[in-house]
Amino acid sequence: MSAPMAKPSGGKMADLRARTRSGIVMAVVSLGALALGGWAFTLLLTAAAAAMAWELRMMRVGRFDLAGWMAAIAAAGACIVTHVTLMRWGVAWMALALAPLAIMWMRGRAGPVTLLGALYAGLACAAFVGLRDDPLYGFEATLWVILTVMSADVGGYFGGRMIGGAKLWPAVSPGKTWSGLAAGLALAAAVGAGFAALTTGTFAHEVAIVSAVVALVSIGGDLGESALKRLCDVKDSSHLIPGHGGVLDRLDGMLAAGLAASLLTFARGQSIFIW
Repeated sequence: MSAPMAKPSGGKMADLRARTRSGIVMAVVSLGALALGGWAFTLLLTAAAAAMAWELRMMRVGRFDLAGWMAAIAAAGACIVTHVTLMRWGVAWMALALAPLAIMWMRGRAGPVTLLGALYAGLACAAFVGLRDDPLYGFEATLWVILTVMSADVGGYFGGRMIGGAKLWPAVSPGKTWSGLAAGLALAAAVGAGFAALTTGTFAHEVAIVSAVVALVSIGGDLGESALKRLCDVKDSSHLIPGHGGVLDRLDGMLAAGLAASLLTFARGQSIFIW
């Protein structure tokens, strides 16, 4: 009698392998582009903005029509225009590029989420480009945003599982807890203070406070994208990244945090590390 066939390895292990490979590739590409800056970082954000605009098709039951193309062009173009014009015309480009899409929305040929989503993705990615283009602390400020969001995620994950307790918003994100929120903000503040002390040498306690605020904004962005997916009745924004879902799934909190940090930097006229 022949031996029984071995069960193929799959399921959770296969998903973990795909997730690990994708994570390594994303980390290498992202950190490489961040370190190089300039066009390398701009083109990475351009691709991300276009991909996220494409993922908004989940609001239109999988269709990527003329409105989708216009949204993608508007979001991607904002990054390029911001880099080329040194931030002077990025917002003007978004207003010009989204005007036809706004007309389509008013005539019922485009959904409001397509318009607002493209505006949000384009402005957030363009803000990241502008933040990185800062000749004084561009690299440090952008890396700080990334570390702040990652710290909030890590702190929230382990804090929520070790402490538990009441859910933060169970109807939208059943896994998040108030204890996880507190742990995420605390870790983000600690990492921000340490990062400031080791890099720019500015006031660590003030950067810690700003880090906690930006981390809170990132968690809000995460919850907002989760609410949108609930509305669309989808688990992931797309399947572009094996094991991770879509670009929106990975950058939801990062977009909100980067936009907040950039607006704060541009409004004050100096880097977020200068207090």
